[in-house]
Amino acid sequence: MKIMPDYLPWPLALVYVSGFFEVLGGVGLAVPRLRRVAGWGLIALLVAVFPANVHMVLNAADFPAIPFLALIARLPLQGVLIAWVWWAAVRQVGIADE
Repeated sequence: MKIMPDYLPWPLALVYVSGFFEVLGGVGLAVPRLRRVAGWGLIALLVAVFPANVHMVLNAADFPAIPFLALIARLPLQGVLIAWVWWAAVRQVGIADE
């Protein structure tokens, strides 16, 4: 709850909703027919939770157990995760590539 930016309404509900969709996306990745749509959903989720990562950097004093460099590293890591999901689930793979 602490990582939720103050300007977002219903922080507890948003935590549960994001967690639900994270699990749903993970399950979707395991089902070949759903993999692509699950990938897009996970990319949307990664974009949606990015403000929480920014909030943590801007309020690093509220997270003393996490090194500041780790908080900074999370920002570009989000882009790496988006690229990874796209590569693993969204991109069109030709028959020769499989």
